[in-house]
Amino acid sequence: MDKGLRAAVRRFPLRAREVTELARTDSAFSALCEDLADAEGAAESWAASTSPQRNTLQAEYRVLANELADEIAVLLGERFGASAPPSENREPGD
Repeated sequence: MDKGLRAAVRRFPLRAREVTELARTDSAFSALCEDLADAEGAAESWAASTSPQRNTLQAEYRVLANELADEIAVLLGERFGASAPPSENREPGD
């Protein structure tokens, strides 16, 4: 399982089968999952930084990751019906 698929499944554990199927059949969805993984990775990197911009940039990447997760939820809903509950696509603490 690639990092994008892992990130999306982590956000939507109850829809892992649908996430996997859509990522396998839709390259745009797969790219969206990759973007999610990249945004989460950037947020984690900034969390470990000592830069004075650390908190601002970490927050911006977390917002981006949540927006990407919202897009994934919409696509899952369009393809498979019944969108994911909002709490399912958020990182803990968001």
